[in-house]
Amino acid sequence: MSDYSIEEKFPHTIFFTIKRKQVHNAINYQVMQGFEEVIERIEQDHRIALLVITGEGDRAFCSGGDLQAFHSLHTAEESYQMLERMAHVLFKLATLPVPVVCLLNGTAVGGGMEIATACDIRYAKKTAKFGFIQANLAITTGWGGGTLFLEKFQPNFALEWLLKADKRDASELYEAGFLTGLFEGDPFELFAREFQSVLSHEPDVMRAYKNIYLQKLDKSSLLDRMLKEAENCSVLWQKDAHHLAVSKFLNKT
Repeated sequence: MSDYSIEEKFPHTIFFTIKRKQVHNAINYQVMQGFEEVIERIEQDHRIALLVITGEGDRAFCSGGDLQAFHSLHTAEESYQMLERMAHVLFKLATLPVPVVCLLNGTAVGGGMEIATACDIRYAKKTAKFGFIQANLAITTGWGGGTLFLEKFQPNFALEWLLKADKRDASELYEAGFLTGLFEGDPFELFAREFQSVLSHEPDVMRAYKNIYLQKLDKSSLLDRMLKEAENCSVLWQKDAHHLAVSKFLNKT
């Protein structure tokens, strides 16, 4: 059984669903491969106008990297290979030629928030909580999500949240402008309602608007900065403080 699915649920729209609800939809290497697969498909198929990313179930969107899967990564060199791979994935998501919608069907923390930040539009379950909690594991964001957060949102707001590493309510993030809207119940019903008119537009129009949007990003240096973030995180990854924090977390769970 695959850890992800890629489906055309609506016209010109691809849904990518992380299907690992038993571990709060944590990212492993198979899910990474799934992201790379859907990105390549969208880049090659110009009939596609929209990508929607969500998670399985109603509790978690994504809890970040699977600590069990990545626990064997000890050195900076080992961890950087994983971090660099996901940084390229998030850069591709952030600069994809179609709009990317994130349906946060539940809690998102750590790398899950980095994925959400790479998306263009975010809707979230009203009762969910969200946090860049990487500092609690003695590391920083490492998939380039911190760079994207500071690039796309008010820097003081982004830096303060990264430093505090706390979880925040959906309503607070909606007020801050991080979320486009809130929902209760089925996220697919929300999508069908909110994007009914959008889905009637020609794919070329959707792609043209995304191209206009991308012009506001400093793309020339964005990937370099995201890879530098991954490198900095890898240095912290190999330190005893991180491995001790991960061990405590795994023993607690």
